[in-house]
Amino acid sequence: MTETPQDVRDEGLAAAQRMKEEEELGLRRLQGWTRYLVPAIALAWSLFQLSLSSWLLLDSTYIRAIHLAFAMAIVFLSYPTFRRDIHLPGLRWLGEKHKIPIADFIIALLATLAALYIALDYEGIANRVGRPSQRDMVVGIFLVIILLEAARRVIGPALPVIASVFTAYVFFGQYMPDFLAFKGVSVSRYVSQISLTTEGIYGIPLSVSARIVFLFVLFGAMLEKAGAGKFFIDLAMSLLGRYKGGPAKAAVLASGLTGIVSGSSIANVVTTGTFTIPLMKKVGYPAKKAAAIEVAVSTNGQLMPPIMGAAAFIIAEYVNISYLEVCKAAAVPAFASYAALFWLTHLEAGKLGMRGLSKEELPVFFQILRQGLHYLIPIFMLLYELIIPRHSPDLAAFRAILVLMVIMLFQRAIGRRKYGISFGQGVKLGVLEILGGMVSGARNMVSVAVATAAAGIIVGVVTMGLGGLITDIIDTLSMGNLILMLLITAVASLILGMGLPTTANYIVMASLTAPALVTIAEWQGFEVPLIAAHLFVFYFGILADDTPPVGLAAYAASAIAKSDPIPTGLQGFMYDIRTAILPFMFIFNTDMLLIGVDGIGLSLYIFGMTCVGMFAFASATQGWFLVRTRWYEIILLLGVALIMFRPGFFAGFVGISNHYLSYLVGLALWGGIFALQKMRVNNDRPAGKEAL
Repeated sequence: MTETPQDVRDEGLAAAQRMKEEEELGLRRLQGWTRYLVPAIALAWSLFQLSLSSWLLLDSTYIRAIHLAFAMAIVFLSYPTFRRDIHLPGLRWLGEKHKIPIADFIIALLATLAALYIALDYEGIANRVGRPSQRDMVVGIFLVIILLEAARRVIGPALPVIASVFTAYVFFGQYMPDFLAFKGVSVSRYVSQISLTTEGIYGIPLSVSARIVFLFVLFGAMLEKAGAGKFFIDLAMSLLGRYKGGPAKAAVLASGLTGIVSGSSIANVVTTGTFTIPLMKKVGYPAKKAAAIEVAVSTNGQLMPPIMGAAAFIIAEYVNISYLEVCKAAAVPAFASYAALFWLTHLEAGKLGMRGLSKEELPVFFQILRQGLHYLIPIFMLLYELIIPRHSPDLAAFRAILVLMVIMLFQRAIGRRKYGISFGQGVKLGVLEILGGMVSGARNMVSVAVATAAAGIIVGVVTMGLGGLITDIIDTLSMGNLILMLLITAVASLILGMGLPTTANYIVMASLTAPALVTIAEWQGFEVPLIAAHLFVFYFGILADDTPPVGLAAYAASAIAKSDPIPTGLQGFMYDIRTAILPFMFIFNTDMLLIGVDGIGLSLYIFGMTCVGMFAFASATQGWFLVRTRWYEIILLLGVALIMFRPGFFAGFVGISNHYLSYLVGLALWGGIFALQKMRVNNDRPAGKEAL
């Protein structure tokens, strides 16, 4: 029996439901009155954050404390101590998933009060700076312990373990070998720095989470609740589904659109992959490659401005530049990476001798656009607020959310004939969707808030005097070699990223290695802009999402595709090699970050040439251009990539005065390879899957 598009969609929806259940496996499924408790707290959290952007004025420390208190309350009421069932008599409550044990009620209350302590006794603590009282010490130590436990429940053991190691190091560093030795600090100094000031838990990452990130995550959750995710997928399919390997190209576009407002590669996989992976399999992609393509595009979604996995705002604070400058620096690598993904899916389709979907199997573009055009209004509103009047990110997000709320309130009522409901029922459904989106947004923020607060422990420890020591250690390990230092940093980011959310991984690596990259490069007489160092560690932290053995995005995609997760992760990483090469290139070629580049024309020229370099590199690594590449063509393609990525180096090597002219040499070489392959394209075209 022939599989229809509806069958494919039903299969995708079933996979989405399974993924949703797996994702929420660790959450309690409460019954009775308690099932309303967490949504009520989440709704109150969202209302509080919206109030901050409109009428409520509070000191920054109060905002951070209340933000963390909401997150802590939701964690201990929603997540059991252990995700597996505990069968030991008297300890079954540790794995209880259907009610909130009394112990967790008490812990949630104490954790909330501990998070609020810095606000409740703000003046007293300010007067006792450096001289904490006994009560300060007890509450401060309890806050560190309970925060690490909250992080363990939500995001796993990696971050608590790393924070515990750093904490132990500041107390026992004096007993380490000479090159690792640290003089150590007192308990009172540690508690003051970490728990009672804005240099640790309540530091910059938590501040950005509270002021900005929450609103963008809320915006994304509400947009998804409104139905924009399905609109993006259908729009991408209507545009690209008919072309060779169309569903894979549609996955790239849909994940890119979703990535604009989503801060999670796993969320991107579940949102778009449940539809695109079955369709990719339908047109001939093997399950492993269909899943791997979705992993690559969903992971790259976090590179996309304006959110960049919530890290864009923290980067702006750390580097001390405007948010728009961060977006400008990230734009060329992010969009070039996505352009290369389109090219890569085209190469895979060429290998497989693949066709696109028929017109009858695809949604109609103008019909889809007309039905979902209203979803683009809040996105354009957000971009307008950020780019034209250049309002602050939180104000821009707030106004975009207000526009989105109006749309959600009336979209059902206006389309009441389609849904078979009255105007009043439509408005009621709109209100429920708004409230549901606000609850979902707050739930989605729990892991970010807890991760940024827990990562603040590591940041606080580093600022106690470890920064210079870490630079010396990295310099010793790399033997002063910048390339080796970059490799060490990349591997460290990948390893840490296997167990940490993107934002937490970035915060840790930005604190440890980004300043060291800049400093050691200066020692060698080479200038690395701070934004380049921060984007370097950010990129490799993101790539950990498809790196085995953890590769959470790969596990999500393989569950939908019914493929083996480890080979899927490996294949996804092979696709993402073209992304892994970019950070090394923009360290040495800051034109790719548009540093010192003015004018739209020159920016577009650099972007276009970077895309050609990415295409050449992808063709070389995949062994395919128009037809299968020969060994000498692979060398030439790598040469094109090198010229496009390092035009200054090539210009100096051959004696060209203007390095922008080097791009033309690379473009000519690219055209020559194209002509070479075109001559034998008819003789070397694959018959089908035998070309694999």
